[in-house]
Amino acid sequence: MFEFILAATARSYYFVRRFMPSNVVIDAINTRRGLKWGMPAILLAVPYGFAAAYCAWLVEAGGSGWLYVLVLLFVWNALKFLVVGPMSLIRVVVVRVSEAGARRRTTHLLLSENVGVKRVGEPMLVSRRS
Repeated sequence: MFEFILAATARSYYFVRRFMPSNVVIDAINTRRGLKWGMPAILLAVPYGFAAAYCAWLVEAGGSGWLYVLVLLFVWNALKFLVVGPMSLIRVVVVRVSEAGARRRTTHLLLSENVGVKRVGEPMLVSRRS
């Protein structure tokens, strides 16, 4: 029975992780190319906040109590987007510092081994015909 529960939990987790829009956006932001979109992604928390407030208003106006599930979902997604922005900013700073250090170490290594670095102004096209 425990195996079934564990398998069902894992499958539902990966389904939600793969197909729910907020998780897809957050996964895209967590890539190296997507880190720059973390701070603008905070703005996506605003529609989720409005949706949560609207659903809560509908419940207070006599709607179904099941709308509180949507309120919880919208608030959770808004909080995810509020957290992903500053975290991506921290990660982009860490990545850029790391890349600058790698470039500095590579340059130092090349200069210490007296390897000449020649800059080419324009690429030359060479034909293989003899």
